[in-house]
Amino acid sequence: MIVSRLIGGLGNQMFQYAAGRALALRRGAPLRIDRRAFAEYKTHAFGLDSFRAELVDAPADQLPGAVNESRLNRLLRPFMRTPLRLVTERAFTFDPEIASLPDGVYLDGYWQSEKYFAHCAEAIRQDFTVRHAPSAENARWLERIAATPSVSLHVRRGDYVTNPSANAVHGTCDLGYYRRAVEHVRQALGTEPVLFVFSDDPDWVAANLRLGCEMHLVRNNDAATNYEDLRLMSACRHHVIANSSFSWWGAWLDARPGAITVAPQRWFAAGTPDARDLVPERWVRL
Repeated sequence: MIVSRLIGGLGNQMFQYAAGRALALRRGAPLRIDRRAFAEYKTHAFGLDSFRAELVDAPADQLPGAVNESRLNRLLRPFMRTPLRLVTERAFTFDPEIASLPDGVYLDGYWQSEKYFAHCAEAIRQDFTVRHAPSAENARWLERIAATPSVSLHVRRGDYVTNPSANAVHGTCDLGYYRRAVEHVRQALGTEPVLFVFSDDPDWVAANLRLGCEMHLVRNNDAATNYEDLRLMSACRHHVIANSSFSWWGAWLDARPGAITVAPQRWFAAGTPDARDLVPERWVRL
């Protein structure tokens, strides 16, 4: 049994699931999830149950620690005896040793690199297929996307702006980045792209984003239906992402050859953690 601890926003949960699922496939073992942390975590809700992924909770008696354990106990967990071997992420960069782990491990980290699951990419994309049909309004968006040289563009603000700590770590992509990214796509395509814009701050986008081409602001989905935005983003032919794991997945779920994805050169405001393994080499960084 492989167990993945899940926490954070939907994009983070998807990375954590994917790393565990990939290791489980390597070992021919079942994947189980630990979602206990969401009982106390109020920033984001558990969101993977909108996908076709098979989600089975790990037996409580097999899990290390408790949701409300102290910081000291959490630091000591790697040295404590548990039914499963606890493996904590050592750095933000890709750790090749994860692929050689045996059955019977508990993965605790963010694992933000496709290198953990590139060998089973098709299985991961299948797992992250939305399990139900789109709403009527989202179906209309899908029709528009399919009929145009569509580009998903994501503007991540939210706590990156309102929370000083998050802002210090992440920062936001400025308007100059989006202008450069759209110009790159325009030059690569040799035609005018049609932008489908997604954001957690649509009012700011409507007031500030001017990119000189046809633009549609998709604002009918909310935090409870954010998986619908992922479905729409991945349906676009090309992608301009923010420094956000959410739009990372919106682009990655699109497996069509020839798709252009533009990502920010600097993922974190201070240049740390080291994000060299986060953005796939085939993507363009500006």
